[in-house]
Amino acid sequence: MKKTLLFSFVLATSLFASKEFDATLAGHAILSHDSFIAAPSDAPDMLKVNGKFAGDKRSDKLGTIEGVSNGRPTGVMYPFEGQPRQGHSGILSLGDNKFAIITDNGLGNKKNSKDSMLYYNFYDVDFKSGEVKPDRSVFLKDPNRVVDFLIVTEGTKERYLTGGDFDPESIQFVGDFVYIGEEFGPYVLKTDKDGNVVKVIETVVDGKVVKSPDNPALTLPGTPDGKMPEFQVKRSKGFEGMASSPDGSKLYPLLEGALYTADMKKENVDSKDYLRILELDTSKDEYTGKSWKYILEDNGNSIGDFNMIDEKYGLIIERDDTEGTMDKACKDGEDTKKCFDNPAKFKRIYKVKLGDDGIAKKIAYIDLMNIKDPNGVAKKPLVDGKFVFPFFTIENVDMVDDSHIVVGNDNNYPKSSSREPNQADDNELILLEVSEFLKAE
Repeated sequence: MKKTLLFSFVLATSLFASKEFDATLAGHAILSHDSFIAAPSDAPDMLKVNGKFAGDKRSDKLGTIEGVSNGRPTGVMYPFEGQPRQGHSGILSLGDNKFAIITDNGLGNKKNSKDSMLYYNFYDVDFKSGEVKPDRSVFLKDPNRVVDFLIVTEGTKERYLTGGDFDPESIQFVGDFVYIGEEFGPYVLKTDKDGNVVKVIETVVDGKVVKSPDNPALTLPGTPDGKMPEFQVKRSKGFEGMASSPDGSKLYPLLEGALYTADMKKENVDSKDYLRILELDTSKDEYTGKSWKYILEDNGNSIGDFNMIDEKYGLIIERDDTEGTMDKACKDGEDTKKCFDNPAKFKRIYKVKLGDDGIAKKIAYIDLMNIKDPNGVAKKPLVDGKFVFPFFTIENVDMVDDSHIVVGNDNNYPKSSSREPNQADDNELILLEVSEFLKAE
C-alpha cells in the first residue's frame, strides 16, 4: 500500500510540476471585429449572407438577431452580408510577420452554421502599427466528391464546404498539401493548395475508429427507447490543435476533450482528465498507433492550439471557459448583463515535451493574464498595470523565432465580449518575448 501511494505521489509530481516564466509584450495587432470577406463569385447565393440560421427559425432579413455572450448582448446584429473574418482557430508563422490562420465552422454548431463558409487566410501583420492586412483567402470545397456524405451545397458544381459540414480548428502545410484538424468527425482533412478536398481521414485510437455525436455516420434510433449510437468524443471536443514535426513527416492532432471509455468514464490519471495526442504518418495518411497523454490542470479546462518548437518540444494553450477582466467584474447586485460575472482566470501556454513514456510532460508555462508591458506596446487598456488576454477562447499559438511566440484569440463573432461586457471582441494577435520560456527543459 505504501509503495502504491509513493508511486502515485512521484507520478503526480513528475506530471504536474512546471515552472512559470515571464512574458513581455513585444507587439500587438488588431483586426476589427466587423471585418468581412465576400463569398467567391461562383458560390451559391445562400452563402452571400451569413447567419440566416442562427435563431430558432430561419431569418433572411439582415440585422434581426443580436449576438449574445454569456447572457450579455454584444451590440452586433445579424444576419450580415458576406462572411466575417472571425473564428481564428489555428495559426502558422510563415516568417517575416506573415501568418496563415484558419477560421472555424462559424456560429458554433452544424445547425446554425450552414451558411458559414470554411476558409483560411494569409495575413501580413505589422506589430508596431498594429495593422493586420489580409493578403488572400483559400476557400474549402469538394468538387471531386471526395466527401462521402451529403454536404450543404451538394447540388452545386463547386461544392463549397460550410460549417454545416465540418468544423476546422487547426492547419498544417506539408509539401503540396494542406492538412486540417476538424471537430465534427473528428477528422483530419487533406486538401490541395487550392482548397479542394483530397482525403477525409477518420480518427483511429488504439486500433479503433472513434466518433463524436456530430459524425455523419451516426443516426438517432427509430424509437425513443432504442439503443443510442456509440460515440467516444464529446461534442465540440474533437481535434482542436494539430502540430507537425519539423520535416512534416508526422502530424500530431490533439483532441480538445478526454475520450470516453466503454463504461462511460473519461480517460484520466489520478482523477485528472487527459487528452490524446495522436501521431499521423503523412507518407501514408495513416495513424501510427502511437499517442501521448496531455493531462489537464483542471478537468473543466480545454486546449486551444498546439504547434511544435522542434522534434520533442511543443506549445499548447490550456484555458478555462471564463472571459472578461477583473476591473469590470460584477459588483453585488449589479446587472450581470452589463458586467463580467465570471471574469477570466486560467489562460496559459505550456511548453511540453513528448516523451518516450507516452506523456506530454509540462515543462514550463506563461500566464496570459499576467503579461508585462514596460514599453507601452498594448493597443488595449492595461488592468492593474499589466496586459491581459482575457478571452473565452484563445486558439492560436506558434513560435515566431528563438525569442518570440505569437498568440491570438478566437472572437466567436458576434458572440464573445471579453474586453468590454457589451462590445464584440476584435481579432487580436500579440507578439510575446519569451526567450527564457522557450529555452526551458
